[in-house]
Amino acid sequence: MISSPSLTAPLTDPEHRAIRYLRLSITDRCNLRCLYCAPDGRVPRLAHDQILSYEEILRVVQVGVGLGIRKVRVTGGEPLVRKGVVDLLRRLVAIPEIEDVSLTTNGVLLESCAKAIFDAGVRRINVSLDSLNRQRYAHITGYDRFDRVWAGILRAHAMGFSPIKINVVAMRRINDDEIADFARLSMAYPFHIRFIEYMPIGNSRTTVQDQILTPEIQDRIRVLGELVPVEGQKNDGPARRFRISGAKGEVGFISALSQHFCDQCNRLRLTADGKLRACLLSDRYESLKEALRSGKGDAAVADVFRTAVQKKWAGHRLGADDTVPVTEFMQKIGG
Repeated sequence: MISSPSLTAPLTDPEHRAIRYLRLSITDRCNLRCLYCAPDGRVPRLAHDQILSYEEILRVVQVGVGLGIRKVRVTGGEPLVRKGVVDLLRRLVAIPEIEDVSLTTNGVLLESCAKAIFDAGVRRINVSLDSLNRQRYAHITGYDRFDRVWAGILRAHAMGFSPIKINVVAMRRINDDEIADFARLSMAYPFHIRFIEYMPIGNSRTTVQDQILTPEIQDRIRVLGELVPVEGQKNDGPARRFRISGAKGEVGFISALSQHFCDQCNRLRLTADGKLRACLLSDRYESLKEALRSGKGDAAVADVFRTAVQKKWAGHRLGADDTVPVTEFMQKIGG
């Protein structure tokens, strides 16, 4: 039987970018309240029936695989707060066409979950960590949980996860005095430290005045040694990779503002409530949930993929005078 071309023709956007990467937010709930992620006041939660089931998520992935998706990252909110996440990871790893299944977590539950995640077949994890100081960590996240996160990172390291990437949102006057300290971690451990330029998204408690851009971040790291470029690999994300001379690990820079990487963007984002977003820095989306629950076949799901991809912008407008701000906050979009 010949598959329908609509289910097998690879996804390519108007800028001729091949779309191979799908980020799956499986919950809008989180056990932290980070300054740049959650707004002031009560965070409204999605009702249970608004969130995609694991079966619906797996159906989306299977359709995406037919369209050329080869890399999947599970995110949140905080994905480890949703029951059954390990089984989802195991089922994603079992899809033969997928070359890379990874997980982004804040690390609070990592120590207790690391073995199960490893046994499910996942080897690549990203841990969000914006301070190595316990009191400052509590200020940034709203909770005194640094010790649990660090214990989780060390547990994952002992288990054999590789690479372990530590994501640091660099913010002026908040944690910029720790940039060199984070970079030093790459000298003592084989960790990949990723410095991310703060992006003003949604109704967060941080502002553009908190931005510190990659050139300045790099200058603060060079006091430790020369930054030697590291050759990229097939399934790399947008980070530009370097190694400090003599280091066991790496440092990398995700520079959405100072050095746009839109021309290389190969990703889509699926939110927990079934919105397919082609750009993090735009509120535009297509509803996959509607297609999934309409009773129509996989061709209808594939059509939503194609519509989203055809509307993918050539580049974001964040920072431009005529920019339209992103109103959805980061916790609901997915990391």
